[in-house]
Amino acid sequence: MTGSAGFGSDLQHLKQFPHLPIYTMTSFQISAASPGVTATAVDVQLKPVNRPEGGKANKEELEPFAPVLGPAAWYAADYKNLTDYIYELTPADIAEMDAALVCAKATGKQIQDLTVTEFPLPLLGPKLVGLREDVRVGRGFALIRGVPVDRYTREEVVTLWYGFGLHWGKAVSQNKKGHLVGHIKDIGHDPSLPYTRLYATHEAQPYHNDSADIVGLLNLTNGVEGGLSSWSSSITVHNEIVKRRPDLARVLAGEWYYDRKGEVPEGKLPYFMIPVFNYYKGYLSVNYSDNYYLASQRHAGVPRLTEAHYEAMELFNSLAASDELRLDYMLQPGDIQLLSNHTCLHARSKFTDGPDARRHLLRLWVCTPLDRRLPECYRELYGGSIEIGNRGGIVVPGTKLTVPLEAE
Repeated sequence: MTGSAGFGSDLQHLKQFPHLPIYTMTSFQISAASPGVTATAVDVQLKPVNRPEGGKANKEELEPFAPVLGPAAWYAADYKNLTDYIYELTPADIAEMDAALVCAKATGKQIQDLTVTEFPLPLLGPKLVGLREDVRVGRGFALIRGVPVDRYTREEVVTLWYGFGLHWGKAVSQNKKGHLVGHIKDIGHDPSLPYTRLYATHEAQPYHNDSADIVGLLNLTNGVEGGLSSWSSSITVHNEIVKRRPDLARVLAGEWYYDRKGEVPEGKLPYFMIPVFNYYKGYLSVNYSDNYYLASQRHAGVPRLTEAHYEAMELFNSLAASDELRLDYMLQPGDIQLLSNHTCLHARSKFTDGPDARRHLLRLWVCTPLDRRLPECYRELYGGSIEIGNRGGIVVPGTKLTVPLEAE
């Protein structure tokens, strides 16, 4: 049968958050679920109301080295009360999450083999899509609070997180081991080594983007101190550099070499070239990670960074970390941070663990079913594909997609 029972009350709840995009439901099919679970929605189609897109110009071909306006070009002052922009999960949302876990378990499948219809969230699912769209075509970030992580087993919370990702799009591999759910945790890797990825250490991570359309983090536990999350609009960083130092904007749109940190696809070099500022098909897409640029200098085939490159990195970093641009938020257990890698930079401060307090977050890299077109250079960063809906991640010989329950 067809219906929308209960959706109106949840829509009323969403009205507390006027910053969220408004969606109209065009189809809501109810069907039988797994044994012991009430009927659930398995076919939800959403039609978004028109809104300006983050990082997109008002015409098909944007003018390089000119300010890009829109909701993704924000300053810290635009979000003085960040807690006003947190979506808090309701008891009804959590009940749906619990029911979806029962459905997923009843399939008998491995976590990585689950499909979105096997993790049904009839009313929460559309909200998750709305939040994703706020990230994808809006301001570039979203915050969710209230996942009851303490009451779930490790397998359940990892399944739940992967299930959220199914409603956002397609999870992609985060490393050469094929991890579809990553564990952000200090497991003793040496941060001074050029092939170390800093998420496996306790050191600070400078402002950067990841190798997928969207990155999501779910906090399980905090350490003793530190681990502050920060993010900035990469579109605003671009605009400020264009205004202050147009010469360095041109440097940032030029050749930058990116180290693969030992995760090398078949037939490829251990590095590749991708600009920081990418103007393509009406969009500005920003990709930045000074840690990877510096690491690339160990390869004889990579041109040496010039004084202009170092000056550009210094200005870029100082702007991203400035009080005028930066937002800070200390994620608590059960909090979710969702960011666009095309329009938003993220960082975290150094942290300290203790015997009974170890910082641990779960990460998703998500390829969204709808997103911007990307230039050819992104093929190297996005696992060999720039096809919308089928791109992103790290794939090397021997990679086998998996969802580990612990950091490894």
